[in-house]
Amino acid sequence: MNGGALPASILKTAFLVLSLALVSSVCALAAPAGTERIPVQSSVIDRFRVGSTDKRFGSLEFLGGLELSSHSSKFGGMSAIRMLDDLNFLGVMDTGYWYFGTLERDEVGRPSAVTDFAVGKILGNGDHKYDSDAEGMVIDGNRALVSFERDHRIGAFDLNLIPRSAGKTVPHPIPLHEFRSNAGMEAIAKAPADGALDGSIVVLTEKSLDKKGDIFAAVLSGPQKGVFFVRRWGRYDVTDADFLPDGDLLILERRFNLADGIGMRIRRIAVGDIRPGATVDGEVIMEANLANQIDNMEGLDVFEAPDGGTHIMLVSDDNRSILQRTLMLEFRLVEEPKTVN
Repeated sequence: MNGGALPASILKTAFLVLSLALVSSVCALAAPAGTERIPVQSSVIDRFRVGSTDKRFGSLEFLGGLELSSHSSKFGGMSAIRMLDDLNFLGVMDTGYWYFGTLERDEVGRPSAVTDFAVGKILGNGDHKYDSDAEGMVIDGNRALVSFERDHRIGAFDLNLIPRSAGKTVPHPIPLHEFRSNAGMEAIAKAPADGALDGSIVVLTEKSLDKKGDIFAAVLSGPQKGVFFVRRWGRYDVTDADFLPDGDLLILERRFNLADGIGMRIRRIAVGDIRPGATVDGEVIMEANLANQIDNMEGLDVFEAPDGGTHIMLVSDDNRSILQRTLMLEFRLVEEPKTVN
């Protein structure tokens, strides 16, 4: 830690207070400037595996979930989520909107409903899918960084002015010619400030592959700045990522094809393996298919629960289709891994 710098825990606490105030101000009003409050219905999911009371899945324990729906044409396409604390959240939709909301919990802390849901257009985009396909989001100090695919870029937005803030482009080291048209800039995450990556921002593509068939990724700053690669196997594609408190990187991946069916998995990448030119891989800490309550799983966030435990929130993108669902699923990280069935 640099001389005179505040401890990371104090900075995080101060920031969460600021963030909570932001979300409260947005959601407490019917229609704040630039946003629209929309009704959302919530159905509780109390079992992750269909027809089973199992709670343990790999290294994760299922805590509960919700299926969300709305008659609003602006609902859906939720591609990233960040919990500002264990109740309030901020995210982006791949339709070019921010979304805000509050997670209600029952008497034992399980998700029971979503309230105060509002949306606001991400400024600085055009009206076409090419310009506004927001896929990932991370909070970095007083700004929110959003990764866009198709028009491959990272936008930086003033957190205190969302949704009225227009984005400024953030440079990255991945050559533009390496991005695939609908499989480019996907996940974005911030490493712990006191870890091996020194608080750097990391981005991963969905399925922009090198000559070996591995996935382009990059560290944007710090001692390990540069391009690295994530081994691709099992026909899974990257959809989101976030760092654990110990510095390891969790990668959410989705399988969505006729040959293999629908699936999701989470891989844990050792932070010490991430360096320029490296190809990283890691253990699968959880894998699921349609025997479980999943859909097109797009968003992952790691956050600290009030009891100090490490929780993981997942969200699905319904592709604005009546055949798909918007899910919020909450898990607790369990230290002792278990073989995935």
